[in-house]
Amino acid sequence: MDEAPLSPEAEAAPPARVIYRHKLATRLWHWVNAVTIFILLGSGLMIFNAHPHLYWGLYGANYDHAWLTLPQWPGWLTIPASYNLAIARRWHLLFALVFGFGLLFFMAASLINRHFQRDLRVRLADLKPQNLRHDLLEHIALRFHDPKDPRAFNIFQKLSYVLVIFGLIPLMILTGLTMSPAMNAAWPWLLDLFGGRQSARSIHFIVAAALTGFIIVHLALVIIAGAWNEVRSMITGRWTVPEDEA
Repeated sequence: MDEAPLSPEAEAAPPARVIYRHKLATRLWHWVNAVTIFILLGSGLMIFNAHPHLYWGLYGANYDHAWLTLPQWPGWLTIPASYNLAIARRWHLLFALVFGFGLLFFMAASLINRHFQRDLRVRLADLKPQNLRHDLLEHIALRFHDPKDPRAFNIFQKLSYVLVIFGLIPLMILTGLTMSPAMNAAWPWLLDLFGGRQSARSIHFIVAAALTGFIIVHLALVIIAGAWNEVRSMITGRWTVPEDEA
């Protein structure tokens, strides 16, 4: 039997374009961080439940003035689910090491494979008002990639990743170290840098909230952009350019 002729639309449809988007080091760091941050946030909330008050300065106790007091977090958000400060600290300190050395590995690998220079370097032209306005309108229209260069990151991706990689995560690590009495003895300048252990604890909490907000927005954009395509690219490195951009 003769095959039915293809419709003009089918004949004109170009094949899907697949590009290599994420290098192995980026993918490894992404998935290690996905587990690490989940455990750090859960165990951190359990530690916070032991004293749900935040202070500025060197000291903080029940009778001191707290700038923020929150109710205790429910068990379904904490690690472990039932109150156990000792176990929460063990989980937190273990994965804090994974968090810190993971960042060190990723930075070294990204310098070697030129990921920072190629994908995350922010140029002055990127910050021009007309370019920022254009990218903002593209985001509002749910178009997140440049059809001419779909592999490239847009300016909002660059700024957010640079802020997280070079700002929030190092700040989280340094404020965590500042809360350690052993690190206070070894590196007393940390206390001067952050204005005391309680100030470091407050900053640590604020940065954790900012990272949580980043993750929520990141997941929402992944879903909007096409969850399967985005997740697969972070597993295999290969990303299918959406049809309207190909």
